[in-house]
Amino acid sequence: MNSQGHPFHLVDPSPWTIISSIGAFSLTSGSVMWFHSFVGGGFLLFFGLSMIISMMVFWWRDVVREGAFEGNHNSFVEMNLRLGMVLFIASEVMFFFAFFWGFFYSSINPAIEVGAIYPPVEIVTFNAWEVPLANTLILLTSGSTVTLCHNSIITGDRTYAIISLIMTILLAILFTVFQVFEYMHASFTVSDSIYGSTFFLATGFHGFHVLIGTFFLTVCLFRVINNQFTREHHFGFEAAAWYWHFVDVVWLFLFLSVYWWGGN
Repeated sequence: MNSQGHPFHLVDPSPWTIISSIGAFSLTSGSVMWFHSFVGGGFLLFFGLSMIISMMVFWWRDVVREGAFEGNHNSFVEMNLRLGMVLFIASEVMFFFAFFWGFFYSSINPAIEVGAIYPPVEIVTFNAWEVPLANTLILLTSGSTVTLCHNSIITGDRTYAIISLIMTILLAILFTVFQVFEYMHASFTVSDSIYGSTFFLATGFHGFHVLIGTFFLTVCLFRVINNQFTREHHFGFEAAAWYWHFVDVVWLFLFLSVYWWGGN
């Protein structure tokens, strides 16, 4: 019987919130300093990034322990976790909406400073039917494999869950490799007019989300291997799958608007 008199899970005092705040502040400040070639900017950036990565490892460890071993994630707590994930993805939608707004504003009504034409005449755009199309197929395939993993967890087929999740992670890594290859062969930079700014901000932040999703799925892989997911309780994986499908959908909009429509 619940002696608390309520279904909520009141977490123990944790240092990870303040550490994550310090890490995020150091990362953003260090990035700005590094971009402007200030002394110590690179060190502060690396320090902040290291703190955030460490915080993720230890905070996720605590959440896994609370849910998988201590049994604190009852149905009410899980419902609120789902709501929190939905709100988080909604905030991410607004985040990318700002990039798409800037892109369509500059492309539909190009300013005189860029020659009143979009893309600007000096910009050599990517062929949407080469690397971007390959990355689209890779992400769509990874969305199928992560769904297959979800179905395997529900049906109790641990072997297929592990195999399909490994395939998803490998496809995610392949997508990142192709995007790095694309950036290395770009004929423009982030400072090349509004096109370069919107292109690298939108695709770069999407690539950053792919990296986060890859780490998320890798954590889930270790949890599947260690039998920490059951048919009834596997929200940790569901959250990763939702996030990954969100990444897929954003890329489809990027491919259609930035690469295909905006590159012609």
